[in-house]
Amino acid sequence: MSAELHTLTGAYALHALDPSEEAAFERHLDACPACAQEVRELSATAARLGLAVSVPPPDGFKEAVLRRVDGVRQEPPRTSAAPAAGVARAGRTVSRWALAACLAAVAALGGTTLWQHMEAQDARQEARQARQVTDQVADVLAAPDARTRGARLPDGASGTVTVSAERDKAVFVAASLARPPSGKVYQLWFDDGGTMRPAGLMDPGRTTQTVLMAGAVGDASGMGLTVEPAGGSPRPTTQPLALMRLPA
Repeated sequence: MSAELHTLTGAYALHALDPSEEAAFERHLDACPACAQEVRELSATAARLGLAVSVPPPDGFKEAVLRRVDGVRQEPPRTSAAPAAGVARAGRTVSRWALAACLAAVAALGGTTLWQHMEAQDARQEARQARQVTDQVADVLAAPDARTRGARLPDGASGTVTVSAERDKAVFVAASLARPPSGKVYQLWFDDGGTMRPAGLMDPGRTTQTVLMAGAVGDASGMGLTVEPAGGSPRPTTQPLALMRLPA
């Protein structure tokens, strides 16, 4: 049941659960920092997707306005007497200034709309990537053969690895992990009979996170966690903070 609750983060963030499911999931959130973090991230992504309602101006709109600047004149107010020449010229001058101001506003709006459109595209891409990773994590956690093992990490942190032999994938969950030193990052490893194989990097800005370990589990019998230079290393350069045997 706990593994099934891990898969409800997306539906909860979108308020798509019925009352009983929502209540069960909220009880689960109190004991699962990883799911709480995912809910916060998915909620932020959903909010950014609101930018997608922006509509860019049609092609050629600016050019069409520019072509009409000299050809369209504001109609003077209807009066019983003809306006003086100076007043008429002033009216035309004001009209052109007003039209120029409108054009500037349209150009600014077009720039804002373009920025919003680009932001929306970025949000869609991030949402797709987040959904793919979330789906893969959920697939491992909910796999019928999923097995889990936990361990204590330095400074009171904890780590849990879940492995599915059927999926040939592993998920690592860290809670209360201290931030790495500046310019450093936590790197995960698969232990292939004493040879450490890179298995992905963790986000240095987050102390609690769920990571789909990169690559297949294969014949790995264990996993490790080290501190490496930003960008990661092809092989460990520091003593491991943790070495865990993968659950059988």
